[in-house]
Amino acid sequence: MNLEHILFLDIETVPEKPSFSELTEEKQQLWEQKSKYQRKEEYSAEEFYDRAGIWAEFGKIVCISVGYFSFKGNLRTFRLTTFHGEEDRLLKEFKNLLNSHFSQTKHLLCAHNGKEFDFPYIARRMLIHQIILPYKLDLFGKKPWEVPHLDTMELWKFGDYKHFTSLKLMAHVLGIPSPKEDMDGSMVRDVYYGENDLDRIITYCELDVVTTAQVFLRLRNEDLLSEEEIKKV
Repeated sequence: MNLEHILFLDIETVPEKPSFSELTEEKQQLWEQKSKYQRKEEYSAEEFYDRAGIWAEFGKIVCISVGYFSFKGNLRTFRLTTFHGEEDRLLKEFKNLLNSHFSQTKHLLCAHNGKEFDFPYIARRMLIHQIILPYKLDLFGKKPWEVPHLDTMELWKFGDYKHFTSLKLMAHVLGIPSPKEDMDGSMVRDVYYGENDLDRIITYCELDVVTTAQVFLRLRNEDLLSEEEIKKV
């Protein structure tokens, strides 16, 4: 498997509206029904709304960070960039990247827990915005072995279906230096709506892309990336 053929990615999501009260009455009812099982009797639908970003039907993507390897002789570079702004625009920009540089059969997408979250979330939001799915996200009619997706968490499972391991835990046990993060996923909503600090979210998202690539390298018993090899573009 050629590292240059893999696009590593991560997304950050938030609820579609800053608060439950800003949803239409119909959407409030739909959220109440959708979240009923998860929140049980512990929370009201309104109290539980801060977690709405997890569901593509009630959330939105605020950034997609991507990274890819480039080799020139013995020189290895990991190029890092982020799509952000209005959701429909960032989705179209991400689609353009896939279609122009990662559309061939040899190309693969890789994310941590990507098969359960990132890949389907992006595809659903594209359909909601009436964006035709790029080939790499269109799974209709594809056989399991034809799906061009890699998932570092799935690779770590080794066939164990019940095993969930966070990216942070995998990095720790594999001896990958922990990036200096000043936030975690549970804080994204508040940082976005409360602090209006998208740059902070982008930095966090890009660090996860780098860590995912580092985990993938470690799973292949290859040398980790140095800070000098990581280039923001």
